Amino acid sequence: MKKDELIASVSEQAGVTKKSAGEAINVVFENIASALEKGDSISLTGFGSFKVVERSAREGRNPSTGDKIQIPACKVVKFTPGAGLKDRINK
Repeated sequence: MKKDELIASVSEQAGVTKKSAGEAINVVFENIASALEKGDSISLTGFGSFKVVERSAREGRNPSTGDKIQIPACKVVKFTPGAGLKDRINK
């Protein structure tokens, strides 16, 4: 599902305009991104949680040449699904 499809689905189910649904979704995404940028974690009960984790530097390989390359340390967002989401997927 793409963002436009999500907006259309929310608009239809909530009985609001696509513009209102799009604005609401953008605000939610912006708040999640801002919290993660500050280093906070996000927990959505029944859905899952997002948190920022440190990935250490490591050695990798260029897939086209096979040469060794050094991949620098970085921060990444990790999503852990909640029990409710796991149950829906595994039915």
